[in-house]
Amino acid sequence: MMKLFLGLLYKNYNNIKKGLIKLKIMDNKQIKVGIIGTGNCAKSLVEGVQYYTENTDAKTGMMKFNIGGYKAENIEFVVGFDIDERKIGLPLGEALKQRPNCAYDIVDTIKNQSPVYESPVIDGYAALMDNYPEANRFLVDEGLRNTTDMNRTSWTSKKEREWKDLIIAQLKKHEVEVLVNYLPVGSQKTTEFWAEICLEAGISFVNCIPVFIASDPKWEQRFIDAGIPLIGDDMRSQFGASILSQMLQELAFERGHHVKAHIQRNVGGNIDFLNMEDKSRLKSKKISKENVIRAQNEIRNISTEDSFLHAGPSEYIPYYADNKVANFRLEMEGFGGAPVIFDAQLSVQDSPNSGGVVIDALRYVKVAREMGIVGALRGPSALTQKTPPQQMMFRDGVAECDALANRELTAVTEKQLKSVATRSKTTV
Repeated sequence: MMKLFLGLLYKNYNNIKKGLIKLKIMDNKQIKVGIIGTGNCAKSLVEGVQYYTENTDAKTGMMKFNIGGYKAENIEFVVGFDIDERKIGLPLGEALKQRPNCAYDIVDTIKNQSPVYESPVIDGYAALMDNYPEANRFLVDEGLRNTTDMNRTSWTSKKEREWKDLIIAQLKKHEVEVLVNYLPVGSQKTTEFWAEICLEAGISFVNCIPVFIASDPKWEQRFIDAGIPLIGDDMRSQFGASILSQMLQELAFERGHHVKAHIQRNVGGNIDFLNMEDKSRLKSKKISKENVIRAQNEIRNISTEDSFLHAGPSEYIPYYADNKVANFRLEMEGFGGAPVIFDAQLSVQDSPNSGGVVIDALRYVKVAREMGIVGALRGPSALTQKTPPQQMMFRDGVAECDALANRELTAVTEKQLKSVATRSKTTV
């Protein structure tokens, strides 16, 4: 009888808790988002949210229309930050239409009127861009470069503190709850600068570039200690090269094949590909892209010693603009050692492909915060990022995301409840 009583009590407690959370949503319906880097990916994300807000009968294009009670219409972009003088000071909707942005237009007019503020350069500008036409690269005020660009000057603790204080005040003014990181690949110190700001301001972080924050145990512990959920690292597009490589690798293993070689090569013409012409900025990007493939071996305890794995950007072709073309080659051994070769090409609009996953990530961190889940979200990170803290098979990532979208705890998220995470640290 006592066991039955306790079971009913626990069930009622969960129902009451869900009811209280739903009431909380009604009181605070919007998710207030800030954007670091108002480039192509930001353009597609903001336009996509506007499109699905205006077209509520749309049935395709989004992975999940409802996450924990939040839909596209509940996402509000309240501030942007950039280093490009063509964007700073403009309303966000106008800034997103400026060069070097070249992403596909999801809507004709972006209605967002939120401000775009100046931010420090630090290591966010590849010096080789100076050799390219202004229409294709960042255009940064000389004063900003001379005082904040590590290519030209020292980035001192005093400068860092002054910029942090300024930006935190701006974030508080606009009541930002989530920051999305769209900095250029290779922006190690700049990303760490923004992660520190999130920790100081109590803001969730969605890290869409290959600087390892969510997947770094030391960084994650700091977010746990601050009681903040985050998602990262390095955004995995909705139907892009990385998710396709993952599924091909999974399929090969599920069908009993040995993968001798898995090669993925990418070309494109947007500023992301221009930035990656500076090969010194690519180390973490190559690691992150190959993590997607290698992880499927590691999950199954399959050695990669006799497999050749390669993934990464290969060439910048301005003519392609935001069109990204990926080529795949898998060389396998099947039944009886028989050779199997798979060659394919994928052509996508790069930035909308990004928006299709980030629109979900924003809502997952909001729901997680309301449920008291802290640290790097395992399921959403595995499904939306190339280098999550825990790689998963596709079906396991989907299951974790489904549970969070329904506001249900799993064996994974139960360990990430703020009370449990804090108690575990105390015990250790």
